[in-house]
Amino acid sequence: MKKFTRSILDWYERGHRAFPWRETQDPYRIWISEIMLQQTRAETVVSYYNRFLAKFPDVLSLAEAEEDSLMKAWEGLGYYSRARNLKKCAGQIVSAYGGHFPESAEELETLPGIGPYTAGAIASIAFDRRCAAVDGNVLRVMARVHCIEEDIKKQTTVLEITREAEKLLPDTGCGTFTNAMMELGACICTPKHPDCASCPVEAFCKAKKEGRVDALPVRGREKEKKVEQRDVLLLFRGKQVLVGKTETGLLRGLYTFPHGLACHIPQMLERLGSQGIQAEYGQCAAQARHVFSHVIWEMNIHELTLRKAPHGALFVDATQLAELPMATAMKKARQICLARMNDANGISM
Repeated sequence: MKKFTRSILDWYERGHRAFPWRETQDPYRIWISEIMLQQTRAETVVSYYNRFLAKFPDVLSLAEAEEDSLMKAWEGLGYYSRARNLKKCAGQIVSAYGGHFPESAEELETLPGIGPYTAGAIASIAFDRRCAAVDGNVLRVMARVHCIEEDIKKQTTVLEITREAEKLLPDTGCGTFTNAMMELGACICTPKHPDCASCPVEAFCKAKKEGRVDALPVRGREKEKKVEQRDVLLLFRGKQVLVGKTETGLLRGLYTFPHGLACHIPQMLERLGSQGIQAEYGQCAAQARHVFSHVIWEMNIHELTLRKAPHGALFVDATQLAELPMATAMKKARQICLARMNDANGISM
């Protein structure tokens, strides 16, 4: 076995962070964890992971999940297209594979929401297949070890690093190696202030030898996010509030309060009137900010008293509101709403 590989495996086996998905080789559970871990810190994922599996313990239950139930289980993790793809993928595994995960990375990658990294992670960890799983942590480790100067966001660089990572795979125990590489990037070879003195593969690192650790990896300039000023409207009718389910776009499948680009109060009321809603303005209760992948919402949260609403409008009380799957961007607005509604009910928060 290569010295690099043995060194990192020995380091990992001496001690690593304990997570529930590292205690199983069930491909379903590994898949759920890998999708959740995209864009989310591992420590944050644990509670979501446990709750999600309690509700959807296997691929069949997920394939049959109702949208509201699925979105509620995912609420707070963001990037909700991941949840929709989970259900779509589960349905395909049930219909095309009889509920059993394919074992090769090539087949796994044909499934909805499973890209090269996730396919490699499932195949190596669940089935001990000799395939590399290259995420941001592994890209960073390998870019430093090999002193790769190319932008790691480019596909050609990812492919180059994947080929180099494949050369390091052990004959058996590929899942342990996959976890070890990710652990190294997360805990030692971090983006800033890496702990080179504690690194088990420091002796093999070209960037360390050349004094270029802090300069690598090279990443292309991030596109600046657009900032939008928006109004969120809490339209109260007694002890109920108006909500709606988003059917398209960024927040599809989630419930929100009426919202739109910010405007002056007279224009706000005029817009509502054009939708058959008459309301009396109360106050701007708070501000909130939410960062999406490509846009930032800076929100003013307004309270209004509803006088008239169109037929079929959806009103919910405090209990129902708490149970709805709601966009994370609406978290502050929901907290304000629940506080007011529970106060009206004589309930102490």
